[in-house]
Amino acid sequence: MPQLVSNTGFLLSFEGSEGCGKSTQIRLLCERLEQSDRQVEVLREPGGTEIGESIRHLLQHAKEGAAMTPETELLLFAASRAQIVREKIRPLLDAGVFVILDRFLDSTTVYQGIARGLPLESVRAINAFAIGGTLPQLTLVLDMDSATAWQRIHQTGRELDRIESQPQSFFEKVRQGYLSLAAAEPQRIQVIDASASPEAVHEAVWERVAAKLA
Repeated sequence: MPQLVSNTGFLLSFEGSEGCGKSTQIRLLCERLEQSDRQVEVLREPGGTEIGESIRHLLQHAKEGAAMTPETELLLFAASRAQIVREKIRPLLDAGVFVILDRFLDSTTVYQGIARGLPLESVRAINAFAIGGTLPQLTLVLDMDSATAWQRIHQTGRELDRIESQPQSFFEKVRQGYLSLAAAEPQRIQVIDASASPEAVHEAVWERVAAKLA
């Protein structure tokens, strides 16, 4: 295993459909990085700041969100992203922290652009404005078939949020969107088979992270 460099900041984003196991993989990676003496910070999107968490509630759980248009959804995600980039991500990277993002700009490209059908040129322009050049060095897409992902979230027994409540056809659009992005940007976006055991998926994640940090 290559030696990990520990004195520079690194930005990693996890992507994938609901039900793909992001939370588990983020936790496992965080623990392993900390064992390697890395300082790690995990942030979620939307959210991660006081402004972002308020936007997250509006996007996912507020009753007012039922009437939300795709255009409004896009701009709210971008607003949360613009705040977290400047308030949290850039200062952490400058301090040499390994930052793990639970979703970032690619979610907006896939969910609002491809799955919702908004013009991709507009989505990309808004994304670019929100991040201001702060792009992950590595994005890991946890991939599994949409039927399995949809089934997983419906078996949790908890109340689903506005995004999770979409039909399976929406999830399939999301999956294909991520695969298309990975094909277009293979240097940054890498796909990992999320249907394997959590331990096997973690090893695949670790292999890719260690290669980038070597």
